[in-house]
Amino acid sequence: MSMTRVIKRSFSGMSKGIKHLVSISDLTTPEFTSLVSRAAHHKSIFKSGLPVSPDISDALKGKLVAMLFSKRSTRTRISTEGAAVYFGGHPMFLGKDDIQLGVNESFYDTTRIVSSMTSCIFARVNSHSEIQQLCEHSSVPIINSLCDTYHPLQAICDILTIKEAFGETKGLKLAWVGDANNVINDLAVAALRSGINVSVAVPRGIEMNPTIVDVAKTVAQETGASFEVTNDPKHACTDANVIVTDTSVSMGEEAQKQKKLQQFSGFQVNSELTKLAAPNWKFMHCLPRHQEEVTDEVFYSDNSIVFEEGENRLYAAMAAIEAFVIRKELA
Repeated sequence: MSMTRVIKRSFSGMSKGIKHLVSISDLTTPEFTSLVSRAAHHKSIFKSGLPVSPDISDALKGKLVAMLFSKRSTRTRISTEGAAVYFGGHPMFLGKDDIQLGVNESFYDTTRIVSSMTSCIFARVNSHSEIQQLCEHSSVPIINSLCDTYHPLQAICDILTIKEAFGETKGLKLAWVGDANNVINDLAVAALRSGINVSVAVPRGIEMNPTIVDVAKTVAQETGASFEVTNDPKHACTDANVIVTDTSVSMGEEAQKQKKLQQFSGFQVNSELTKLAAPNWKFMHCLPRHQEEVTDEVFYSDNSIVFEEGENRLYAAMAAIEAFVIRKELA
């Protein structure tokens, strides 16, 4: 029996009729828009300070929510566990040193057992193939909380943050300055689905995933937004309303640190780049950040919305649980 398989559309068509959140590319524009809208809705409830109605607080009462994390985390762990508690569930953190996975038990066996006892699995793993295996063999919804190819919860959070900062998203320009990684793979598609023009600046020798580029171009045609990939961060940032970057050395790439830092010379977000942006520019970063990625001057400026962005991870997780675990549909 094969342990992996290519999943063409991860949101639908899964075995046993189970729907999983794997990437933004798998969602239609109305489906993605609904997730962002519900994230905003739950934020308003959470921030109101008023008692949460039982239809929310008891939705997962008596149920376990598994947090299968192969990688350490701050925002993802707090937000996913917090979202589970918000709906009355009991989050169970399963770190790489807590269970037998990878020691003397296979991914298949672990998935079958964990999913048999829980209502869903938030999975923060290494490779996309691990997400595929989880989706293939799980009896409950899988919510991708990061793999090396996609990061859908971050994209939901980011579009919510942009909507809060600007109101209307259509016609904005988003500049990405950095690596062609999992964050931009989902953020590019999410932004385009929101009518935001996207300019991705990556160093020479680094290419975006061709599949993502194809999806981005298709979505851009559907929504009327524009999409481009360049090697010039100044070009990308010119007239940008939102400038986004991320770590240039992701977890698991520490051995390549010096080589990657050389590749990313000239890609630090600083005042030289922000001067090219639109007057109302905002800066975003999914965190944690390093000095070589963005200067303190930009990171801690009044234009920076990184901490609002970080908080919104909680509401993105709430929206995902509601859609994929409780309602099992997207309105």
